[in-house]
Amino acid sequence: MAAKTATQTTMTPAAAWNELLSGNDRFVSGKPRHPHQDSERRDELGNKQEPIAALFGCSDSRLAAEIIFDLGLGDLFVIRNAGQVLGDSVLGSIEYAVAILKVPLIIVLGHDQCGAVAAAIASAGADAAPLPPHIAQLIDPIVPAVRRVAKNSALPVARVDAQEVGREHLKDTVRELLERSPLIADAVAAGTLAVAAVNYRLVEGRAVPHFVVGEIDASTPEQEKEAEQ
Repeated sequence: MAAKTATQTTMTPAAAWNELLSGNDRFVSGKPRHPHQDSERRDELGNKQEPIAALFGCSDSRLAAEIIFDLGLGDLFVIRNAGQVLGDSVLGSIEYAVAILKVPLIIVLGHDQCGAVAAAIASAGADAAPLPPHIAQLIDPIVPAVRRVAKNSALPVARVDAQEVGREHLKDTVRELLERSPLIADAVAAGTLAVAAVNYRLVEGRAVPHFVVGEIDASTPEQEKEAEQ
């Protein structure tokens, strides 16, 4: 039988956070347990789900959520789109995870080499070719981060640091999530929920905490290094 993770009934925001970080450590070290991926788990989930976290991340094929955190069926409530751009359907899905499924943790997951960030940078140039309308609509919320990084760095848009744009967009996404959802903001204030902004490093496989809103301790050397960049 496959190894098991802790269940949601034991989960505080800090416990859920530690469960994800431990799983990512196993993934990075090449020693995954592959929990909750057997027929027994399928039977257990037939009439219920109790995920330990909601994860809102980019659709990029290189960061499958359950794999990089060494989790399995029923462990994560996952919402993904290109560039992890918050919209009504995303917000409703996350609120469902908090209000109905009672998750104690939301992960907002960005990553390096993001195609949506690159497209936002390219689209902000003076001579940029128009994008297909639905792609343009999707990446439009990333453009303010592009312009802010360009202004702060005194560089032309085409030369901005894509990693810095990604981090700024991550901040914008978490801020918008809390501003647009009183339900989520109230749960954070009550201490029953935390929101963690995380950057994923594709080659290394490491999920690096950027900042956390809520009552968990995410102060690690990796986080401090990320925040300084």
